[in-house]
Amino acid sequence: MTTLAFDDDGVDVVYKGTEFRLERDLIEEATEKSYYDVTDHEVLKIVAEQPNLQGEPRRVGDILD
Repeated sequence: MTTLAFDDDGVDVVYKGTEFRLERDLIEEATEKSYYDVTDHEVLKIVAEQPNLQGEPRRVGDILD
């Protein structure tokens, strides 16, 4: 299971028991989008080879509101 915790500066990730941080700049570079326009599904795609994408994607900007 993958867990994502978003804040204004990036995402704390737990993936297969390993904890790490994806900084905002890295996410923006990988997606070529503003951090607040990136969706949780896009972040999961960065982290996992075959992510389990359930539900509707949510923009980081909406998550942080």
